[in-house]
Amino acid sequence: MGGALAAGWMRGRNKIDGSRLIVCAPNPTDDMAALVKEHDLKRVDALGPRMAKDVTLVVLAVKPQIFHQIAPELAKVLPENCAVISVMAGVTIRTMTEALGDRPIIRAMPNTPASIGKGIIVAVANDTGEFRVDEASKLLKVGGEVEWVSDERIMDAVTAVSGSGPAYFFLLAEALAGAGENEGLPRELAEKLAANTLTGAGQLLKSTGLSPQELRRQVTSPNGTTQAALDVMMSGSALPELMRRAVNAAERKSRQLSGPNR
Repeated sequence: MGGALAAGWMRGRNKIDGSRLIVCAPNPTDDMAALVKEHDLKRVDALGPRMAKDVTLVVLAVKPQIFHQIAPELAKVLPENCAVISVMAGVTIRTMTEALGDRPIIRAMPNTPASIGKGIIVAVANDTGEFRVDEASKLLKVGGEVEWVSDERIMDAVTAVSGSGPAYFFLLAEALAGAGENEGLPRELAEKLAANTLTGAGQLLKSTGLSPQELRRQVTSPNGTTQAALDVMMSGSALPELMRRAVNAAERKSRQLSGPNR
């Protein structure tokens, strides 16, 4: 996700001067390595005191499980007024404050469509006003729409719905294509039909402003083919109940990642 945001900062109207960006990645992905090379960015394995003294903002895009491994060194080298934007799932502002000191901290939850500027990012800030919300919004908007919330406790649910949500969508596309193939469609055609149908339906949902329920009613003719399929999916609330259980499991895992400091 850090690579996706960095790629966004290197393009478009709000492009950032590459000389202002330091990529701290001891084991960069292929995409990140390509980005560093393309824009001649400075990449380091670790952020030393000399380099860190002029840093005004750090974007933490690491796995939450290793945050406590890197936090002590960061706390030593970061200036007191350096703000932090975290895209780590489950790591609370309180946890980051205890590890990194009292500083402006923004916790954000993007999702993978942010890599093409089509994501949704939910963010919450602590009460340290030195780093304004509008500044953070400008940086995060390269990944898509930004929604601000005031209650950090709902971030676990945000993670379960939008953070993990793309995987649910891809699984649905996979299952729909598989079902079509089972009915005799060539695999390539089944996959294309599933992908285009789902992405087109998503664009329709967003562009019309109508509710999912209303759009579902519009496409469902009484006693037609769609109704026959929905009768299976909705029997005993099968699909809604499965989705409730899935989102609940993801929300509980996010809370577990938060640890005792919530």
